[in-house]
Amino acid sequence: MTDLLRRIEDIVAPTIVGMGFELVRVAMSRGGGTLQIMIEPADGRPMDVEDCATLSRALSAVLDVEDPIPNEYTLEVSSPGIDRPLTRPKDYLRWSGHLARFETALPIDGRRRFKGTLLGLDGDAVRLRLDDGNEAQLPLSAITRAKLEITDALLAEHQRGAEDGAEPTH
Repeated sequence: MTDLLRRIEDIVAPTIVGMGFELVRVAMSRGGGTLQIMIEPADGRPMDVEDCATLSRALSAVLDVEDPIPNEYTLEVSSPGIDRPLTRPKDYLRWSGHLARFETALPIDGRRRFKGTLLGLDGDAVRLRLDDGNEAQLPLSAITRAKLEITDALLAEHQRGAEDGAEPTH
């Protein structure tokens, strides 16, 4: 994460938390034209369009005052979606048992891309069962990208959560 994204995270996090949400990720498009702020309700209920609109208005005002980005940009406030990115240690615990893809900054065991079933955390490392049945441990500090894969099990769990009025938890 760049210094600019850390600064933006520091600016927006208090507003997000104060409004009953959690910050999932702050990202900037390659050209710098879009600032994406990904959020989810802290109470686990499903996101709706009004949540995004309300947060967008509040965060736009905060960002206008602080003005951390020197050039013009578009603010995009969104929910993580079903095939959500995994950005926080609690995500690896919450979504344990589901299939995910990972990219690392440097090769681990000769590779930078991994796909496997999340087995949780072991200290500061993500545990996963690879397709060949072997287990791998990826240091959190080495992971540059992690994302759930859409599977029938994930869709079914998401549907159960939507019917219950809360996002699935483990």
